[in-house]
Parts: sequence; structure tokens; C-alpha cells
Amino acid sequence: MDNKSGKRARSYKDLEIYRESFDLAMEMHELSLRFPKFETFEEGSQLRRSSKGIPACIAEGWGRRYYKNEFVKFLIYALASCDETKVHLDFVAGCKYITKEQHEDYIKRYETLGKKINKYMRYVERSYLNPREKMTTDSAIGDILAPDGLGDD
Repeated sequence: MDNKSGKRARSYKDLEIYRESFDLAMEMHELSLRFPKFETFEEGSQLRRSSKGIPACIAEGWGRRYYKNEFVKFLIYALASCDETKVHLDFVAGCKYITKEQHEDYIKRYETLGKKINKYMRYVERSYLNPREKMTTDSAIGDILAPDGLGDD
């Protein structure tokens, strides 16, 4: 599999969707620590957990990549966590913990990430070789997965 830089992905850490989701999760972590103290363990915790769930599901799916249905299932979970994070951002904006501009920026970035995860998931579904096909080809698992950074639909 090739990632955006043209190199074959050998780890989930090579996937653009993983790197972007990890970076966003770190931003959400830092952002949530600036909420009022009583929200650190309420909405802040929910925001941290949903945002961190995205790269975690991508990594777990990668670990199960030899089983198409399992891989796709965890990409679906990542996509669901992406949507959940947008809901928590809506709550945070409603409570005035972030500005309207910050909210719009984060929502746009999560929507873009969701599109990339969805496109990657469709590629995996379309391009996946079942175990018997793998046994009869010289392809490594990296060859049958999507190139990263496929762009938006």
C-alpha cells in the first residue's frame, strides 16, 4: 500500500487517516484541559475519549487487516467516533468554551477526516484479497490496501 508520500505503509502509523486523527485527538486533549474545572471530567472527558477513539480504531483495524470484515468494522467504528466528536464539539461551542470560528474549523477538519476514512474504507472493501487469493499471489498485505490521501468525494 502506498501512502501520500508514495511509500508503502508498513504500519497503521504510516496511514494519513491515522496521523490526522492522532493530531486532532491531541488538539482536542489540549483544548479540553482549558475548559472550566468542573467540565474537565464531564464534557472534556467525552471529547477526549471520542477523539482518541478514532486513531485507536484505525490502529486496531490495521491489526485485524487480514480479515476484511474485521478491518472494515473498525474503520466504521472510527467513522462513528468522528461523528461523535463533532457532537461533543457542538456541545462545547454551545457552552461557549470555544469560539464560533474554532468550532467551524474543528467541524470542517473532522468532516474532511470522515470523508477520508470513508473513502479508505470503500477502497479496502473493493480491493481486498481474501485469504485464498493472498496465498496464490506474491502480494504483501500492504499491496492490497488503499493508498492513503485519496482525497474528498
